[in-house]
Amino acid sequence: MKAREVEPSDESLISDITKQKRDALARLYGRYAAVLMGVAYRILQNRVDAEDLLHDVFLEVWNKAGNYDRARGKVKAWLVLLTRSRAIDRKRVLIIARRHAMVAEQVDDAEAPELRPDVLADQALVRAAVTRLDDRQREILQLSYFQGLSCREIAERGDTPLGTVKSRLRAAVHTLQAEFNRGEEFGDVD
Repeated sequence: MKAREVEPSDESLISDITKQKRDALARLYGRYAAVLMGVAYRILQNRVDAEDLLHDVFLEVWNKAGNYDRARGKVKAWLVLLTRSRAIDRKRVLIIARRHAMVAEQVDDAEAPELRPDVLADQALVRAAVTRLDDRQREILQLSYFQGLSCREIAERGDTPLGTVKSRLRAAVHTLQAEFNRGEEFGDVD
């Protein structure tokens, strides 16, 4: 009888990536590429741009895995934030480039990236948690994370003080973190 292979933790994969072990990067990619593609696509609204961004994110992980800080959160959260941040940056650059006709407008006939069942389950969890936020927190969270607006842009759009926007966003994120941490107590694991 063959012993069952234990999957390495995300943290051990990051550690192996810092040692330039390609199989660790491949495993991390296999675990999170679909989720990160969804994040990138949601912000960029273009499959080709999202695929390019995903490549760049994993290249950055390969080169800077040592930047991961376990004390600041899980690997999955780090990857999502990294992808989101890079997607927002890329979106702004593409808008400026297209406005000045430096980059041709890309037509994206492809639908959203194919999603695995575990990704769909994560999305359902996120949607349920977001619906439990109060309306003002939910709106700011959607503008920030799903439309890629900065706190300053949200404040200007809603004629709301910048400090209020930041406080509401921070409260929404803390509420969601508490919600997901509570879910882990019952055996939900990445």
